Parts: sequence; C-alpha cells; structure tokens
Amino acid sequence: MQAQTANDLATNKRIAKNCLDLAFNQKNPVEAVARYIAPNYRQHNPDAPDGPDGVVAFATAYIKANPELSMEFKRIIAEGEYVVVHSHQKRNPKDRGDAVVDIFRVEDGKLVEHWDIIQPVPSHSANRNTMF
Repeated sequence: MQAQTANDLATNKRIAKNCLDLAFNQKNPVEAVARYIAPNYRQHNPDAPDGPDGVVAFATAYIKANPELSMEFKRIIAEGEYVVVHSHQKRNPKDRGDAVVDIFRVEDGKLVEHWDIIQPVPSHSANRNTMF
C-alpha cells in the first residue's frame, strides 16, 4: 500500500464530513449517497442494511423520526484509508444528545465501509470533563 499524502488525508476527511453534513444536517441523504457512497458500501451498524439504498432508507427514516436532528462535528482524524468523525448529535435543541464516533473506510474517493459507536451524553459525570 502506498503512503497517503496530507492532501489525500484532507480529502478523505472532507468526504466523510460532507457526507454526514449533507445527509443529516441538510436532510438530504439521497444527494449524500449519490456524491459520497460507493456501490459496494458495507455497513457495520446492525440497524442499517448494506449498500447505498440501505443508507438512504436508514437516514430517511431517522430524519423523519427526528426532524430537528443536528450534528456538530468536534474532530475528524484520518489515517491511511480510514476517517474517524467525532460528533455531538442532538435529536432536537433540548436533547442532551449523543457522543457519536463514525469510522469510515475510503476507497477511490468514495465511502466504502462504516462503523459507528454511540454513547448518550449523561446528565451527571464523575468528572468535570465533557465528552467532547
């Protein structure tokens, strides 16, 4: 495998962020999939099916159930073909939300694989640090 340049990594980070932003903040999963998802997309979230149609179906249903949904991107890390997006997702403005980590694998400028980890933001913490 050839080493990626900083420019490649920046491009991969932009692809992952733009896909999430377009799908969930701008509420346009169809366009997000058309621009950023590969035909052979593999999904590791047990609630979502594989493939571009699976992304559209999952995201559309999630947005319909949470029309005020928002994602605030906290950090994006890229290494090799992987991009990690750490975000604060809120279903509505009053929601404490979830700390979400999306992990994508990028191939030829498209997202080809996805994992996610979701943790509710608690009302109390054993320390004074935030989850972000």
